[in-house]
Amino acid sequence: DRGASAMQNQWKKVLLMGKSNAGKTSMRSIIFANYIARETTRLGYTQDVEHSHVRFLGNLVLNLWDCGGQEAYMESYFESQRDHIFRNVAVLIYVFDVESQQMDKDIQYFTHCVEALRANSESPKVFCLVHKMDLVPEDKREEVFSKQKQVVTDIVKEMETKCFATSIWDETLYGAWSQIVYSLIPNVQQLESQLLAFCQACGADEVVLFERATFLVISHALQKSFRDEHRFEKISNIIKQFKLSCTKSQSQFNSMQVRSSRFAALIDLFTPTTYIMVVSSNPSFRPSAIQLNIRSARPFFERHVSLDLPSSDGK
Repeated sequence: DRGASAMQNQWKKVLLMGKSNAGKTSMRSIIFANYIARETTRLGYTQDVEHSHVRFLGNLVLNLWDCGGQEAYMESYFESQRDHIFRNVAVLIYVFDVESQQMDKDIQYFTHCVEALRANSESPKVFCLVHKMDLVPEDKREEVFSKQKQVVTDIVKEMETKCFATSIWDETLYGAWSQIVYSLIPNVQQLESQLLAFCQACGADEVVLFERATFLVISHALQKSFRDEHRFEKISNIIKQFKLSCTKSQSQFNSMQVRSSRFAALIDLFTPTTYIMVVSSNPSFRPSAIQLNIRSARPFFERHVSLDLPSSDGK
């Protein structure tokens, strides 16, 4: 059935794994369910595997498997459920609790995950989040992260892998998840070249594309360099909190303008699944003109971000 096949091609299977209490469900709830960090304390433990489907850019659907980390569950993933859990995985996100008292066990589980992926999935990407870094003294964080990253590198060998130091209390979580989603977007170089053309047409310093529901950064283009390399994640965090405030006051967030003596920024709805931010240091920057450009570019980008994905059986 061609229709069923087309639907199947849209799925990307994402495993979220790690020992119990590592913070997996908290981060999933912050990114995808509009929780704020202090609200995650009321979340319970994940029982076995919780499935959720998150749609990105029209056709990209993350089939997210949040795998409970209690010892009995972890053992079953590697034994009785091994083929089912690790078949056709696009991405493994493994969360290490930096405060874990059983790090050797954690590393053993991660090793089993990598072995199971090699046997059951073709070219999966691996992302390791060294989590709860806010609990590590600031002057020790780089050392702790580098040590854990080396352990991961020794285990994964040739697999495509990235490591991130993360915390639910700052922008690092958004930075990590933005890069994870970015890795799954098809034809992303083509999207970036089109964004650059739009940036140049607007005479802007920078243009950033955000996913509408999560406010994760999808892509960006710039004509001027900026010193703050974490600016996207900070903006994601701030706007997400503002959107939540709007929701609680029964208002809807559509657009925002920010202006100072040094720059002006416009954030506006773009396609059905994205927001766009246009930043300029030009004193003659006119938001009304930029909004006209956004309206003109919208149909073109709507077609582009709704293109069918390359074949991938992720169900």
